[in-house]
Amino acid sequence: QVQLVESGGGLVQAGGSLRLSCSASGSIFSINTMGWYRQAPGNERDLVAVMTSYGVANYADSAKGRFTISRDNAKNTVVLQMNSLKPEDTAVYYCTAVTYGYSWWGQGTQVTVSS
Repeated sequence: QVQLVESGGGLVQAGGSLRLSCSASGSIFSINTMGWYRQAPGNERDLVAVMTSYGVANYADSAKGRFTISRDNAKNTVVLQMNSLKPEDTAVYYCTAVTYGYSWWGQGTQVTVSS
């Protein structure tokens, strides 16, 4: 099993920045991809950004140019730096880790961007 703990959410004004962190524990040796999804009220959970253990990143179009994902394999952490935040970025952000094709999820952290 893999346990994921997120931190760094909060309330920010439009144009501001937030940094989300996620720390993994448990069967960390089997983790391949780590990253972030988000879910706004009434919407599905959507990709924000993920990164493989080799450092290959994949971003949602809405995140490109504003968000940056980074990963420290030695510390089993993944960080999402979010800049130029918009009200439409408001959502619960979930950390995810994939092991042998199975996705583990954190409990989520709320990000609210005020206009």
